[in-house]
Amino acid sequence: MANDGPSTWSAYDVVGHLIHGERTDWMPRVRRILEKGTSVPVDSFDRDAQFRQSGGKSLRELLEEFDELRAANLRELESLHLTALDMSREGMHPELGVVTLGQLLATWVAHDLNHIGQVVEVMSRQYREAVGPWRAFLDILG
Repeated sequence: MANDGPSTWSAYDVVGHLIHGERTDWMPRVRRILEKGTSVPVDSFDRDAQFRQSGGKSLRELLEEFDELRAANLRELESLHLTALDMSREGMHPELGVVTLGQLLATWVAHDLNHIGQVVEVMSRQYREAVGPWRAFLDILG
């Protein structure tokens, strides 16, 4: 639950955010691009929904929920048998304008890696003082 202060996220918050993305962002946007192209924009994403949706759940419950949702989304993605040509199919993002399916899928990966880094950093910084002089060797502690 540790974070870096006001308006920052804990590991718990990040997992909740990833869950919300699994439910409302990645695969719904894939389907929208494949079905509607640029004629209907993908839905906007609520980047703070986890603060309303995760309350009362344990981190273990969130991790299990994420695992189930991700597995289902990956099965669905695989079932689409997407081709290189599909990766160039265009959709409309409400803020960014025209995007491709390939860009969306690359963003899904980069998004998750970004948040993994965020979790590692916030968890590491809890030990900033506890490591004593070894802090000089741990750039992640700032």
